[in-house]
Amino acid sequence: MPSAAERTRTLVQSTCSALLVVPGLDLARAEPLVPDSRSVGPEGDLFLEFPADSPAVRAATHAQGDELTAVLEITDVAPVSVPHRIRGRAWVSGWLTSVPGLAEPGRMMLRLEFGEAYVDDLWGAEDIEAEDFRDAAPDPLAGHEAELLQHLHSAHDDQMRTLCGLLGERTARACSSHQPTAVPVALDRFGLRVRFVEDKGSCFDARFEFPEPVRDVTELRRAMHTLFEAAAS
Repeated sequence: MPSAAERTRTLVQSTCSALLVVPGLDLARAEPLVPDSRSVGPEGDLFLEFPADSPAVRAATHAQGDELTAVLEITDVAPVSVPHRIRGRAWVSGWLTSVPGLAEPGRMMLRLEFGEAYVDDLWGAEDIEAEDFRDAAPDPLAGHEAELLQHLHSAHDDQMRTLCGLLGERTARACSSHQPTAVPVALDRFGLRVRFVEDKGSCFDARFEFPEPVRDVTELRRAMHTLFEAAAS
């Protein structure tokens, strides 16, 4: 399974919605502090791009040598329609400074020095150490996950339903009688998570592990073919 650090790193470098919170900054009349881009440096610090006139930039510039704390809040929403659609949240907190010269004119790059992080997602809730976050890599399928899940949901519905047969005889009998919808809700290099939704609205998740971690979409196709073959037999 992916580690908490890997999952958090994936969220930080994904297209999930993110909001920068700077304690003490009055945003009552301002727009939310949403970075235009996010990246992670070699030491594990976050680099967040904002318009040069953003309140976050003004606060970081004004603070100068003083410590300005901030928190990046990330919300991960499933790219397919499914009950309980929020898959997870992550928080990365640290100290905010401006980094002149790294952004185009009219923009400013802010550096969030990693202090601590916390993730609460489909795997559970965990703290992340700075060294673990620095050394982790985002999941190799993250950039394609939304498109892949949408494709599985729209084009392979019948095959998705057969996966229920891999969950044991008792569950398979329940699937045969209730015919739940099988929605692919999350995908990573280790496997696929499916949410089985029954007519009355109740649902449960099942995780289908690949024989070995996949490194790209080509290996994923082979792994999915093997999974569907096992379910069909």
